[in-house]
Amino acid sequence: MQPFTLPEFYVPYPARLSPHLDIAREHSRAWARTMEMIDPPEGGTAIWTERDLDAHDYALLCAYTHPDATAERLNLVTDWYVWVFYFDDHFLELYKRTHDMAGARAYLDRLPAFMPVDGEITEEPTNPVERGLADLWTRTVPARSADWRARFAVSTRNLLDESLWELANINAGRLANPIEYVEMRRKVGGAPWSANLVEHAADAEVPAAVAATRPLRVLRDTFADAVHLRNDLFSYEREVTEEGELSNGVLVIERFLDIGTQQAADAVNDLLTSRLHQFEHTAVVELPAVLDEYGIDPAGRLATLAYAKGLQDWQSGGHEWHLRSSRYMNREATPDAVPAGLGLPVGVGGLPGLPGAPSLGTSAVRVVPSLLATAPRRLRSHANVPFRVVGPTRLPEFYLPYTTGRSPHLDASRRSIVRWAGAMGMLDPVPGIWDEHKLVAFDFALCSAGIHPDASAAELDLTTSWLTWGTYGDDYYPVVFGRSGNLAGARLSNERLRAFMPLDGPAIEVPANALERGLADLWERTAGPMEPAARATFRRAVEVMIDSWLWELANQAVNRIPDPVDYLEMRRATFGSDLTMSLCRLARAHTVPAEIFRARPIRSLENAAADYACLLNDVFSYQKEIQFEGEIHNCVLVVENFLGCGRDRAVEVVNDLMTARMRQFEHIVAEELPVLFDQLELDGDVRGALLGYVRELQNWLAGILRWHEGTHRYEETELRYHPAVDRRPFGAPSGLGTSTADVRQLVAR
Repeated sequence: MQPFTLPEFYVPYPARLSPHLDIAREHSRAWARTMEMIDPPEGGTAIWTERDLDAHDYALLCAYTHPDATAERLNLVTDWYVWVFYFDDHFLELYKRTHDMAGARAYLDRLPAFMPVDGEITEEPTNPVERGLADLWTRTVPARSADWRARFAVSTRNLLDESLWELANINAGRLANPIEYVEMRRKVGGAPWSANLVEHAADAEVPAAVAATRPLRVLRDTFADAVHLRNDLFSYEREVTEEGELSNGVLVIERFLDIGTQQAADAVNDLLTSRLHQFEHTAVVELPAVLDEYGIDPAGRLATLAYAKGLQDWQSGGHEWHLRSSRYMNREATPDAVPAGLGLPVGVGGLPGLPGAPSLGTSAVRVVPSLLATAPRRLRSHANVPFRVVGPTRLPEFYLPYTTGRSPHLDASRRSIVRWAGAMGMLDPVPGIWDEHKLVAFDFALCSAGIHPDASAAELDLTTSWLTWGTYGDDYYPVVFGRSGNLAGARLSNERLRAFMPLDGPAIEVPANALERGLADLWERTAGPMEPAARATFRRAVEVMIDSWLWELANQAVNRIPDPVDYLEMRRATFGSDLTMSLCRLARAHTVPAEIFRARPIRSLENAAADYACLLNDVFSYQKEIQFEGEIHNCVLVVENFLGCGRDRAVEVVNDLMTARMRQFEHIVAEELPVLFDQLELDGDVRGALLGYVRELQNWLAGILRWHEGTHRYEETELRYHPAVDRRPFGAPSGLGTSTADVRQLVAR
C-alpha cells in the first residue's frame, strides 16, 4: 500500500518527447560507465548498477523536459542529470547514512575546483562525481557567456553545498519549517540549476540586463518550487519510509499542520498548483512589461520567451517522467500506454512493465481534467470581497524570547518627528493622508527607541524619520494611485524617487511632494557620509521597498490574493525589512566582509527575523487592512484563501509560522553561526561584530513587538478617526458600488 493516493495534478500543457531519446539513452549509459558511475572497478563504491541506471531512465526525463534540443545538446544535458542524481545517491550513501559531517564538508570543498568560471581545471578528479563534473564543465561552458557561467556556477555550488544543511538536520533529527523548507529546497533540490540548463538546451540565454529582475526571478523560483513539490509527492515513499529523509515537503506540512499524510499531500499539491498559476501570471503579465522597461532587443526577447517556454516544457515533461521512473511512487498513477497513431508509436518507452512511453495524446488527455480540477482555486484567489466588516482580531500569545531597552531620547524624538513630518508636508490637508493627530497616535518613535535603545538623539531621530517616511509611502500609494488604478503614475513616482538617491553628487531634481522631500532629506543625512559601495547597497534596499509598492498595486487592481510563497517573499520588501537591517549591516562594513553577510546562515537569520516581524504586523493590522482599506496583502487572508479556513484558524496558523521562524532564528544563533565562524576561521573582531549584529536583530524584533502593543494605529477607534478634510477613514472605498460599503461602516458603528 502506498502512504497516500497521488492527487489530481495541474498539468495544463501536453508533454512532448524528443526524437533523439534512444541516442541519449545509449550515450548516457556509455558515459556513466566511462565515469565509473555504474559497475565500478574493484575497490570502487558501488552506487548504481547498469540495471539501476536503465530503470531510472534519465534520458527519458531529458527527452521529455527538453523536447526541442538537438541530439548533441540532449546527450550533454542527459549526462548532467545522470551526474546530479548520481551525486545525490553517492552523497546519501557515503555521508547521510553515516552522518559523517567532516567527511561531507571535505568532499564538497573539492568540487568548486572542477567548475572554474574562468580558466582551466587544474585539479585531478579522484571519484566519479569529480570526474563527471570536470568532463561536463569542460563540454558546456565554452558555448556560454561569462554571465551564464557565473550564474550556473552559483546554482551548482548551491546544489552541492547545501547538502550539508540536509545532513545537519538529519544528524539533529530536525524538521524544517515550511518557509525555511521552500527556501532551502530551491538550493538543495537543484531546480534553479535545471533552469540554467534550460537556457543551454534551448541555446537561449536570458539577457543579463533582466536576469536578476523580479519577473525572471519569479519564473525561476516558481519553476523550482513546482518541480520540487511534485518530486516530494512522488518520492515520499522512498525518502521518508525507506531512507529516513527529513527534507520532504509532504512530511514538513504533515508535521507542521498536524494533519494526516493524505491531507498533507493534498495541501502540497494545492501549493504546487498555486506556484504554477503564479508562473503563468508572471509570464503573461509581468515579463512583457520588464522587457519593455529595459528596452530588450528582438533577439533578447525571443531568447527570454524561449527560456520561459523551456521551463514550461520541463514542468510537463518532468511530470510524465515521474509517472514512469522506478525511483518514485507511481504504481497507482502510471497511465496505460495508448494505441499507436495518437502520437509517438508504442514501444518508444522501453521501461520494465510498460509497453511504451506515452504519446502526446496520453498527456493531452489529462489537460482538461487538470484544468477543471484546479479552476476553483484560481477563481477563489480573485473572489475576495473588499471592505467586509470583520471586527477586531483576537491576538494569540506570541513567542519572542528577547527583550530590548528603551532609548532615553524617546520623548524628544516624539516631538522632533512631528516637526519634521510637518516640514516635509506629510501632514498637509492635500492629499490628506495624515494629520498631526494620526502621526502622534502612530508613535513611530516608540518603535525606533526599542530597535536602537543605545542610539544617540540624532541617530534615533534618523531611524524614526525613516520609519515615518516608509509608512507614509505605504499609506500614500494606495490612496493616490490605488483608488484610481493609476499604475503608470505610480511607476513614474518611483522613477522620480530614484532621482533623489544619487550615488554621486547632489540630487538635481526639485522635490514636488512630501514623499520626495522626505526622501531627499533622509538620503542626504544617511547616505552622504557613506562609502560609494555602501551607498549603492543602501539605495538598492530602498528601491526594493518602493518597487514592492507597485507589486501591491498591480494585485489590488485585479483583486488578486497573492500566492502564499510569493506573498511571504514580497512581504519582506513591503515591510521595509532590508532597509532597516541594512543600516545595521552597513555600520559593521569595515569589520565584516560583505561576502560573510551573504553566507546562507546570515541570510537565513535575517529572513527568519523579517518573516516574524511581517507576520506579526499582519495579525495586528488585519481589521485595518481588510475592513477599512479593502486590502488583500495580509498573510491571515492569504492563509484563509489557501486553506479554505476561517480567520481564527488562519491566525493560529500564522502564529505557528511566527513561532517556527523564531525557533529557527534561535537554532541558527545556537548551532549554525558557531559552525560558520569556525568554517571561515573568523577572528575575534569579526565574530564580535556578527554577534553584535545578532543582538541588534533581537532588539529589532523586540522593538517591533513593543511598538505594535503600544501604537494606536490598529485600534478601531483610531481607524474610525479621519482628518477633517475627508470625514471618512483614509483608505475607505470610492467609486461604483461603494455606497454599500459606507452603509456597512455606519451600521458597524
